[in-house]
Parts: sequence; C-alpha cells; structure tokens
Amino acid sequence: MENDIVARLRREYASSGLAEGAAGDDPYPLLRRWLADAMASGLHEPNAMVLATVAATGAPSARMVLLKGIDADGLTFFTNYESRKADELASGAAALVLVWHPLQRQVRVEGAATRLTRPENEAYFAVRPRGSQLAAWASPQSQEVPDRGYLEQRFDTMAARFGADEPVPCPPYWGGYRVAPTVIEFWQGRVNRLHDRIRFDGDGDGDGWRRTRLAP
Repeated sequence: MENDIVARLRREYASSGLAEGAAGDDPYPLLRRWLADAMASGLHEPNAMVLATVAATGAPSARMVLLKGIDADGLTFFTNYESRKADELASGAAALVLVWHPLQRQVRVEGAATRLTRPENEAYFAVRPRGSQLAAWASPQSQEVPDRGYLEQRFDTMAARFGADEPVPCPPYWGGYRVAPTVIEFWQGRVNRLHDRIRFDGDGDGDGWRRTRLAP
C-alpha cells in the first residue's frame, strides 16, 4: 500500500532546464531571478527556506525561516538570539535550502553565518507588524512554557506595557543573521530524472566564483 501511494505521487519533470549560459558566471543574479519568479507565481511564502545547523554535540537540526534580504554580502533572516538556532549558529556555519516545487526548482546555500549589526536589526524590526513586534518580546523562543495561555498572557502584558500608540523597540535579544555563501547550488527538474545541477564555489577571496555542473 505504501509503495502504491508513492507511485501515485510520482510526477514527470519539465523538458526545459538550466544551461551554463543561462546560469552565468555569478550566482546572485540567477538567485534573485529565481526568487522573483517564485514571488510572481503566487506561491505561499516564496521566501521560506530551511536553515540547517549543527549542535555542539554534533547532532544536526533544521527548521524553516524566512529570507528577508539578499545583498552582495549574503542572505539574511531574523530570529531570537536566545533560541536554539542561535546557540547552534554560534559555530559560524549554516546551510540553507529554498524549494519551489511548482517551479521544479531548488537552491542550496552553504556559508558562514554572522549576526547583523544593531542598527540593521532595529531598522528591520521597525517595519514589522505591531503584533509581530509584541510577540518578539512575549515569546521566550525555544524555552519550555506551561501552556498556550502563558504565551497569550505574556503577549497581553507586553501590549499593555508599550501602549496602543507607543513604538515597540527592538528587544536586545532579537536580530538577524547574514549567511555569506561559499557554495550556491541551483537545481532544476528535468525529464527522466536527469535534473540540472549547477554549482558555484567561491574562490575564497570574494572576487569570483567557479561554476561546475554536477550529476543529478
């Protein structure tokens, strides 16, 4: 029965793919183009990505975060600096995966993770919805809590603390990370499972990329 279910889920992939010429010599324009395609397609949370880290014990862990920016220095996302993911990011290493199933595309990123500056954190926090701002103060992320009511009570307490019209400041324990890629790999689904995989490796000094094709 399980094999039958898997068989029914199988779908053929597209005939058009990703050629080296289309990938270019720099991965960033292609990454931005693919993200724009995902946004234009109407996908829910097209900026959702898996963040993978490794604990001090050597155990891997992964969770979803939202990509909030791409610049010449890397990809950014935001979280609680007292969370489990923040503890594991202290190692300085991270991997990201963006998947857009309807477009039959995937992007993998590996690189060094560093915290954003306080001004960068405050600038982004200021444009978040007020409810999200209050939740950042209310939620002791990754810590055990007694029940849902505890969180809702903390939220109400923070709402009363800052008032209806008072700006909500960025918590000192909340902020962003930038993952500076050393590897960016693009995956495009193709017929017969002969998928396209184009990988870019940084040259180590930030001045260029080495592009290679990988077997699927």
